[in-house]
Amino acid sequence: MSQNLEDQITQLLKEGDQQALNLLYEHYSAALFGSIIKVTNNQELAEDALQETFVKVWRYANKYDAKKAKLFTWLFRIARNTAIDKLRSHNLKFHKEVRIDKSDVYILPSTSLNQDVIDLKAQLNKIEEKYQIVLKALFFEGMTQQEASEELDIPLGTIKSRLKIGLRELKKFYD
Repeated sequence: MSQNLEDQITQLLKEGDQQALNLLYEHYSAALFGSIIKVTNNQELAEDALQETFVKVWRYANKYDAKKAKLFTWLFRIARNTAIDKLRSHNLKFHKEVRIDKSDVYILPSTSLNQDVIDLKAQLNKIEEKYQIVLKALFFEGMTQQEASEELDIPLGTIKSRLKIGLRELKKFYD
C-alpha cells in the first residue's frame, strides 16, 4: 500500500467519513483475516472477530496516531487482540464443563481463604491514583505494559516503575 493511500485513509478516518471503512476493508481485510484465523483457528470466530475489528477501528479512529505506528500495525494489533478476546470468550462458553462429581468447591476449608486478599480492589483505592491507574490497566483491563503505555500516554519505563511501586504499596496492606 502506498503511503499516499494510507494518508488518505487516515484523513478520512479522522473526518469520520464512511469511505475510510470501505478503503480499509478493501485493502486490509484479507491480511487481517489471515492473522485472525491463525489465532482462532475457526472460520466463524474469525469472521466475527474481523467484523468486531472494523467496528473498533471505526469507534477508536480518533485514537490512531501515525507518529506512533503505521496504520497496518495499529489495525493488526486491534485485530489480534479482538481475535484473542473472541477465542477466550468462546473457550469459556463452550469448553468449560461443570463436573459436580469432581468439584472441590465444598472441600476447600474456609480457613484457607485469606479475607484480606478478597478486597484487593478496595485496597487498591488506598494507594496513590497514579499507581491505581497503572495497576487497573494491567490487571483488571488485561493490557500489556506496552498497551498501557500507549493507551495512558505514559512512557513504558514509567509504567514499569509505577507497577513495581504500586505492588510494593499494596503489599504493605497484606503483611
